[in-house]
Amino acid sequence: MVFNSPQRYSLPYLVDSARLFSCIAAEPWAIFLDSGLAEKQQGRFDILASQPVCTFVTEGEKTTLNIAGELSYSADDPFTLIQTHLPAYDDFPDLPFNGGAMGYFGYDLGRRLETLPTLAQDAENIPDMAVGIYLWAVVVDHQLKKSYLVGNAPDWSGLIEQFSQYPETTHSKPFQVTGSVQANMTEAEYTQAFNKIKSYLKEGDCYQVNLAQRFVAECEGDCWTAYCYLRQINSAPFSGYFNVQGVQILSSSPERFLQLSAGIVETKPIKGTRPRKDNAADNQQQITDLKNSSKDRAENVMIVDLLRNDISKTCVEGSVKVPKLFEVESYATVHHLVSTVVGELKTPYQALDLLRSCFPGGSITGAPKIRAMEIIEELEPHRRGVYCGSLAYIGFNGNMDSSITIRTLVHSKGRIRFWAGGGIVTDSDCAEEYQETFDKAAAMLRLLAKFQAV
Repeated sequence: MVFNSPQRYSLPYLVDSARLFSCIAAEPWAIFLDSGLAEKQQGRFDILASQPVCTFVTEGEKTTLNIAGELSYSADDPFTLIQTHLPAYDDFPDLPFNGGAMGYFGYDLGRRLETLPTLAQDAENIPDMAVGIYLWAVVVDHQLKKSYLVGNAPDWSGLIEQFSQYPETTHSKPFQVTGSVQANMTEAEYTQAFNKIKSYLKEGDCYQVNLAQRFVAECEGDCWTAYCYLRQINSAPFSGYFNVQGVQILSSSPERFLQLSAGIVETKPIKGTRPRKDNAADNQQQITDLKNSSKDRAENVMIVDLLRNDISKTCVEGSVKVPKLFEVESYATVHHLVSTVVGELKTPYQALDLLRSCFPGGSITGAPKIRAMEIIEELEPHRRGVYCGSLAYIGFNGNMDSSITIRTLVHSKGRIRFWAGGGIVTDSDCAEEYQETFDKAAAMLRLLAKFQAV
């Protein structure tokens, strides 16, 4: 493949980037990294693209490469494989992405990095990783109210024409939920798993273990319709929509996993949750309670320490710091306790080395990470798939940003699934933790109820 230095073209600015993405939403490998509704000022840049020139699809020990229509197969490490095919060049430093790799890294890709038991049912039956290399993208800057087509493409003029229009959001076929929503644990089964975790904590196996339940419903129609509603009711700064190989990902994640920009690493783990209240005074009390909760602060700092250790593997010694600890961030349905960890990437490491060394994110496993993942495999009935993995971009310019795919729905073969969970520590209360999974699932349950067939 020949990679030329990128060019850019100024496009008309649209406040709603979903209108732009609507033009390509049905295309295979179309991807929309959505920083949230502009009027909510949650994020600055949206990135959308399609037509990758190279794709990587990992299933178990095998990765299928499709380079300009030619298929090959590899048993090499998936992270290294992408890096091998990702050229390095820099341009337009004012934009986060000028072309590069984008896609999802599923939670179970962690099996390529660590030896884990095989106990949970793999009901997902989708690839562990799907990543494309994109030569062009539309980047929308909501702060400066500007949009650009960046990169290179054979039909550059056609793309300019396509994205210079003012399209309305369109949907090929209405989305419809055709069955009831089913959880993979009853309250009694959740309690049994919770108590088992408590015994592991008491025995010293772990300090914290994340426990999640999975929800599933039968559905049909255009998932882009569902995503457009999701972003209205649960706008979040690390959202995204990805249409790939019979799988659609609808993510409204509030959590950054790893960002790399100009050699500086940032990760923002979330631990600690309270539901939002309708009454302003009650809502403020929720925030105050969360800020002052010794249990939530302890839970948060455990994961901060884990992530400090993880990024230290590829960062300059002494550069890892925690500039923000226990800040409250508020979203559509919940308040979260968020901390920030930063460091300086060490030469010769690159973005994919950093991602590999930290994968999957410690905020959604527990600590110590490997033992927590073993316990998750033992106690959760189903594999997690995309849930608690990452949506990410890795640019030709070496920059990267990535999410933790929580508050995320995954559709394939007429079924839509989502998960909700939380970290269990020694002083966790079972009834409160069980309710917290429904607090976190509120927007997704509302989404499915909205489209429920009569």
